[in-house]
Amino acid sequence: MSQPAAEPASPSLLTVNDIEVIYDGAILAVAGVSLNVHKGAIVALLGANGAGKSTTLKAISGLVRAERAEVSRGMIEYAGRDLAGVDPSQRVRQGMVHVLEGRHVFGQLSVEDNLRSGGFVRRLSRRDMEHDLERLYAWFPRLKIKRHTRAGLTSGGEQQMVAIGRALMTRPTLVLLDEPSMGLAPMIVQEIFEIIAQLN
Repeated sequence: MSQPAAEPASPSLLTVNDIEVIYDGAILAVAGVSLNVHKGAIVALLGANGAGKSTTLKAISGLVRAERAEVSRGMIEYAGRDLAGVDPSQRVRQGMVHVLEGRHVFGQLSVEDNLRSGGFVRRLSRRDMEHDLERLYAWFPRLKIKRHTRAGLTSGGEQQMVAIGRALMTRPTLVLLDEPSMGLAPMIVQEIFEIIAQLN
């Protein structure tokens, strides 16, 4: 009796192959990192402080260049395209978004204006913007309650939700989250991780 053919493995959405990152042309921060992320997967980078997790994510998103660093060896491919020389803003337009460590929000803007700023990157129509906002408010109900509050006056957990929500307004295919639970109360961490699982 013949066995059914195995399903072909889905192609990687992201492939990082043996990258090396050097700061200021002299300081080796990351060496020999390789990973594959398939569409629909959740992948976690684990390691001690200073192991290079944030640097690896910044290498993928292209933000490492803002810190006078460069990917000096290896290759990063996203959706089958080599990212060498691709500007971070172009990576966002291609569907990759990076939520940095530390809950970066525009503190003087309202929660809703912070969220809208993500939609501007993709040049969403007014109707699509409103639709995406309502979808976000369904995932993050506490943001709907605080939508007119200045983001800088919200709690740490709410600011993290704003940062993730703003990233989702870009309609990404790949979301890079750097330390999404850092410094947050365990209940808020659980809530954020449940939302991430739903989003996936």
